[in-house]
Amino acid sequence: MTAQVTRADSGGDATGAVRLSPTGWVAEQAELYEESGGTRGTTVQGAPCLLLDYVGRRSGTVRRTVLIYGRDGDDHLVVASKGGSDDHPLWYLNIKDNPRVRLRVGTERFTALAETLSAEEKARVWPHLVDVFAPYESYQKKTSRDIPVVRLRRTDA
Repeated sequence: MTAQVTRADSGGDATGAVRLSPTGWVAEQAELYEESGGTRGTTVQGAPCLLLDYVGRRSGTVRRTVLIYGRDGDDHLVVASKGGSDDHPLWYLNIKDNPRVRLRVGTERFTALAETLSAEEKARVWPHLVDVFAPYESYQKKTSRDIPVVRLRRTDA
C-alpha cells in the first residue's frame, strides 16, 4: 500500500509517496495517524506509538511503519521485537544500513538518527520498555534472538 503524503516535510519520494507496511492493521493505523496530523491512532494496545519512515536498503523506497515507543531523556526508544520472532523485523535491518530516519510523534515530525543500544544500555532501559508494553518480556523469552532496542535521537538536519 502506498500513501500519498501531502506535507512537504514528511519524507517520501519526489511525489510524496511513502510505502506503508504490508501488514493491514499497521498500514491502516499509519494512514490514520498521518492523515490526522498525529492526533489520532497514536496508541497501540494502550501504549504510545510513533511513525517511523525509513529507506529500504535494496529498493531505496521510503517505507513507513508504526512502532510502540518509550523514552530515555529526549530520545525515543523502539524495540525490534517482531512479536518474539526468531527473525529481526525488516524495518530494523533497513535502519541498520541507513540510520537516518523521519519520525512522527504525535503532531511533531522530525529527522532522527537510529542507533542500536549496547547490551549495557539495553539492560538499563529494558524495565521502562516493559512498563510501557508488558508483552516485550514474553517476546524476549520466546526467542533465542537478543531483541534489539533502538535509540532514535532527534537531529537538526
